[in-house]
Amino acid sequence: MKVLLTGAAGFIGTHIGRIAGERGHDVRRLDLYLEKAHGTGGERDPRVARLDLRSDRLDEIVADVDVVCHQAAMVGNGVDAQDLPDYAEHNDAGTARLLAAMARVGARDLVLASSMVVYGDGRYTCPEHGDVPPATRREDDLSAGRYDPRCPVCAGPIEWRRIDESTPFLPRTSYAASKVAQEHYASAWCTLEDARAIALRYHNVYGPGMPADTPYAGVAAIFRSSIARGEAPRVFEDGRQVRDFVHVHDIALANVLAVEQVSAHRGGLTAYNVASGHPTTIGEMARTLAAAAGAPEPVVTGEYRRFDVRHVVASPDAARDSLGFSAEVRPEDGLAALATDPLRTR
Repeated sequence: MKVLLTGAAGFIGTHIGRIAGERGHDVRRLDLYLEKAHGTGGERDPRVARLDLRSDRLDEIVADVDVVCHQAAMVGNGVDAQDLPDYAEHNDAGTARLLAAMARVGARDLVLASSMVVYGDGRYTCPEHGDVPPATRREDDLSAGRYDPRCPVCAGPIEWRRIDESTPFLPRTSYAASKVAQEHYASAWCTLEDARAIALRYHNVYGPGMPADTPYAGVAAIFRSSIARGEAPRVFEDGRQVRDFVHVHDIALANVLAVEQVSAHRGGLTAYNVASGHPTTIGEMARTLAAAAGAPEPVVTGEYRRFDVRHVVASPDAARDSLGFSAEVRPEDGLAALATDPLRTR
C-alpha cells in the first residue's frame, strides 16, 4: 500500500514510518521541519522531503497514494492566546489545503492525528444530577488547595468517569481548538467527496525520541528533562490529576492499523480514542520516572493554572472492537523505560 505520511520527521511520525515500513507499506514521507519542533540544525532524514502544506503544491504528491496519514501539526497546548494564529495556520489551514488537494486528485482515504484534548476536561458524575461536564474551577477553591471541579448545577462534589467518542467537544487551548477544527474539516471533506477518514484521538503520548523540555512539551517530557538535569520533577496541584499515558509504539501501531483498514470503513469520519486503558495520576507517573532514574523524589508544589484539565480518561473499547487495537506497553513499564530513553534535543 502506498502511504503518504505528513509530519514524518516528528516524534510520532518517525515511529509510524518505521512500523509501516516493517509491515511492507511503501511510505512517502513529508515534513516542514518546523523550527519550534526541530530547531535550526541537526541531521535531516534523507527519506523525508521538506514541504509546507500551507503553500506548496500538493496535487502531484497525493495523486498516486492509497491513503494519507496526516500527522503534521504544531503540538502542545500553546502558551497563551497569542499562539492561536500559529495553530490555526499550521494545523487548520494546512489540513484544509491537504484535503482540497486530495479532492482534486480523487484521493478518498485519510487517517488523521487528533487528540483527547478535544474533550477538554473529562466528564463527571454528580450523585444528584448524574453525568455532567465540570464547572469552571473557582479561584477560591484552587487557592485553598481544592482542585477537583464541582457540579455545574449544584456546585457539589463530582467523580470523574471514562468517556467515549460520543462525548461533546469542549476545547480549552489553542491546540485543542485546532484539533477540533481538523476533525470538522475532515468530516466536511468526507461528506463533500464521499470519502472516508479515521481520526485517532491520542492520549498522553510518551517514549523514545519525544522532544525535550520546551514550552510546547508534554508533562512526561518536562519531568524527564528535569531528571536529566539532576532535579526533582515539580508536580502541579496535588499530583492526583488522572491521565492515560500511552507509549508512542502503541500510537504508531494504531495508525498503521487504521491505514490498513480505512478503505473498508463506512463513509464519513469515524473517531477512536487511542489509550493504554490503564489510567494513572501525574504524581504516580512522576514517582515512577524518578525511581527508575534514581532521581530525587518529585516535589508536589500546589501550583496551578485555572485552565488546566483536572482529569481526562477515555475508554479504548471502540478502537479495540473496530480496529483490533490494544496497547502493548503498560504504563509502569514504558514510563520506567522513559527514565533512560533518549529524547530529541533541539
